Amino acid sequence: MIMGNQSNDPVDAAPAAPLDSMPSAARAAIKRRNVVLGIVAALGVAALSAAVTRAAVNPRLLALEADAESARAEIRDAQSDLSQLQSEFEQLRVVQEYSTAFRIPADLAEAIREAAQREDLDPDIAFRLVATESSFRRRAISSVGAVGYTQLMPSTASWLEPGLTEGDLFDRDTNLRLGFRYLRMLLDQYGDARIALLAYNRGPGIVSGIMARGGDPANGYARQILGSE
Repeated sequence: MIMGNQSNDPVDAAPAAPLDSMPSAARAAIKRRNVVLGIVAALGVAALSAAVTRAAVNPRLLALEADAESARAEIRDAQSDLSQLQSEFEQLRVVQEYSTAFRIPADLAEAIREAAQREDLDPDIAFRLVATESSFRRRAISSVGAVGYTQLMPSTASWLEPGLTEGDLFDRDTNLRLGFRYLRMLLDQYGDARIALLAYNRGPGIVSGIMARGGDPANGYARQILGSE
């Protein structure tokens, strides 16, 4: 049987159909695919570029942010220190003024100011009370037995702080603390500085009794401290 000539060469694949020969719908689909592929490729390049940029810039940004936060913290600390220094300076200025005005040592003026502040007492009243009661003499004792800077009676002191002895009232800080605390209590009780000072001087029982009878307990004491009565 005679066979036709056979070629051993591989058979070539059929060439792709030209785009123009395709149906319009196919051509449109291919064009859309090509557009999408182009966009995806462009986005991939942009994303890669952005990632590379971030990788290069981020360490510097992080370092700058850290430096900025450190600077902000230092500024906050400096402002806090400045505020504290201003407060301390103001306290020293006030102490110096009282020390000069009443001609007393600065440490005593500071002790009076601090004790008044702790008991929420007007420092002007506190200084004038000590000046009037004892002329700033720590060991002052009255004819009725009142003791120290604020001329506190030992019975009143032991009522305010049980267990306290008369000797304890010669301690500067103890005397100032209890004397000012007692006046603070009278201020809260009467709600009037003049009446509270009169009660401090004459005793709350006497003052309340006079007022209950319609009288005026004034004796000139409050005027010495407040400037009026």
